Amino acid sequence: MSHHRAIVVAAVFGMVTGCVVSMTFAQSIALDPARVAPHIFEIVLENEKVRVLRVTDRNGETQPLHSHPGRVIVHLSPCAWLVQEDDGSTRMESHKFGDVYWADPLTHGGRTSNVVEECRSIEIEIKAPPAI
Repeated sequence: MSHHRAIVVAAVFGMVTGCVVSMTFAQSIALDPARVAPHIFEIVLENEKVRVLRVTDRNGETQPLHSHPGRVIVHLSPCAWLVQEDDGSTRMESHKFGDVYWADPLTHGGRTSNVVEECRSIEIEIKAPPAI
């Protein structure tokens, strides 16, 4: 009986983890910025190690809900925009041509862009290394 119980537990665990992986994959596809807003996010390179997006933020555009993994952002133009905080206050955020920084994973969207001038950047998404 113990052997059969172990087989059942292993099978259920496999089905559950498979479902979780499938749901996570489905969610990532549904929230992929290049899929939901191709006029803003353009894939310029993708392989097993990285995905590189060319991003163009324009004033007045509303980005749909989307999700980013951790990534490196490189600004291709000077860029400034107003950010509205959850408490209603606003602050200016800006970057110079050539600024490079790390951005943690983020899910956002649904707000209209308040850019002062068109912002162009490259986003380099680092893919997880394959399990050994």
